[in-house]
Amino acid sequence: MAANIDWIVRSGLVASPREATTLSQALERLRKALLALAGLTLASPVPAWAGESAQLPRSTLSQADPVEEGDAGPSAAARRVADWIAASGDNGSLPYMIVDKKGGSALLFRANGKSIGQAPVLVGIAAGDDATPGIGRKKLAEIGPAEKTTPAGRFLARYGLAAGRQRVLWVDYADSVALHPIPKDVSPKERRRQRMLSPAADDNRITFGCINVPMAFYQKSVRPLFQRKGGYVYVLPDTKPLEVIFPSLRAQPILTASAP
Repeated sequence: MAANIDWIVRSGLVASPREATTLSQALERLRKALLALAGLTLASPVPAWAGESAQLPRSTLSQADPVEEGDAGPSAAARRVADWIAASGDNGSLPYMIVDKKGGSALLFRANGKSIGQAPVLVGIAAGDDATPGIGRKKLAEIGPAEKTTPAGRFLARYGLAAGRQRVLWVDYADSVALHPIPKDVSPKERRRQRMLSPAADDNRITFGCINVPMAFYQKSVRPLFQRKGGYVYVLPDTKPLEVIFPSLRAQPILTASAP
């Protein structure tokens, strides 16, 4: 506790040790309340991949949707967001997914924070973290190249119907951003499957803004987890700081410092 108080005083958050003691105690109560709410133990949170190899377990993909053996593990940004979710219980009692646009991958977790796997993703062809206002009301032919972005943020995703009464996982319904396998009617010239299988991440930008995942990953992992109550999808930014997209990340150093 004394070390935490010294850290708070040195950080400049308060003016005196007495105020630091009060703040430290309040933060400790908040931390325990958040952990209890999330159904976690009061022990110090452990990252989902702790005790495992450096790379997350691969999702079980069919031969039609293989994952390259050279796939990298989660990025530093993805790890940081995953640790924050586990520590704060931000997902409540719902499963969640972290979509790393720059890394071209998605990390899937059960509600208790247990990692299920990692899979490649395709995202909007244009880099950017915001959706164009009113884009959800536009037809695909009316969407310009610069508007084909996958917005960053924390989204409560639920299943619903799309065009043609196809059932998809809506990430951002208002802006028509859904998560689903590669559509069957896309032009072969887009080479979406080849892009998804490529070990490089810079060619994974090809969609209008939706998030494409491998068919087997979607059917065997995503759908069973999300189809009943939905879940959270955390889309990491292209250019904006993580703290701007996920403001609660600013409290992560304090929560870590006040952990027993």
